[in-house]
Amino acid sequence: MRSMLFVPGDSPRKFEKASEGKADALIIDLEDSVVTEKKSEARGLTLTMLKSRPGPHQLYVRVNALDTGMTLADLAAVMPGGPHGIVLPKSQGGDDVRLVATWLEALEAASGIAVGSTRIVCVATETAGSIFGLGSYKGCSPRLAGLMWGAEDLSASLGATEKSSGGVFHSPYRLARDLCLMAAAAAEVAPIDTVYTDIDNLAGLEAETRAARRDGFSGKALIHPKHVDVVNAAFAPTEAERAWAEKVIAAFASNPNSGTLRLDGQMIDKPHLRAAKKILGQP
Repeated sequence: MRSMLFVPGDSPRKFEKASEGKADALIIDLEDSVVTEKKSEARGLTLTMLKSRPGPHQLYVRVNALDTGMTLADLAAVMPGGPHGIVLPKSQGGDDVRLVATWLEALEAASGIAVGSTRIVCVATETAGSIFGLGSYKGCSPRLAGLMWGAEDLSASLGATEKSSGGVFHSPYRLARDLCLMAAAAAEVAPIDTVYTDIDNLAGLEAETRAARRDGFSGKALIHPKHVDVVNAAFAPTEAERAWAEKVIAAFASNPNSGTLRLDGQMIDKPHLRAAKKILGQP
């Protein structure tokens, strides 16, 4: 998934508008975008949105964090709608995933949903303590589909006064970003880049997204519909990348017993083949 667009769980109007766009996934949000007094109402509205299935988008629900005591009630309310996945905020590590996976198994069975089909994406860097849990996601659950890094709540956890300047994140946030990327790669799940909050700065969004793709992120979280097309385009391989990937795959297909090859004066090996297949979306 290249683009995952957040939609407030208490706004069917915004959900309808988001459904008209080309985001790969919509994340119906029960956490930050819904005030406490409207959580219950938002659960019911979210269930209605899930059941409407307006387009080809994957539909995820961001539940409230485990430390709020609201997570299980959120899950019980929305699982009859059969979301493709759950986004777990402020996750501290693999143990949180295992707990949510246990709840999902029971709720899937109760809702007549195939057990094990609901995916989990964790927002994995929102507290200082969560950074030390990044290495625990590997092997925690087959439901785990992605790790997303986030800067907004991390800033509050650190007591920082500023996250970035001149469009560049300060050191603590770059560290969180990079460690989340590595944790996702180690766990063999999708690494998802954080939201871009300067809504009207589309050039800055494109630059940040291209940098994320360059470093290995496979998708980005979004907070505004106008960001979708920019992000989707930035994650698309260039013609030069496609041409290189096709040549690499063809070279190994012609030499199936070779571990290393010479191509255009450069040595290539199996990691290059894996990179080429990733560019072309091949398994």
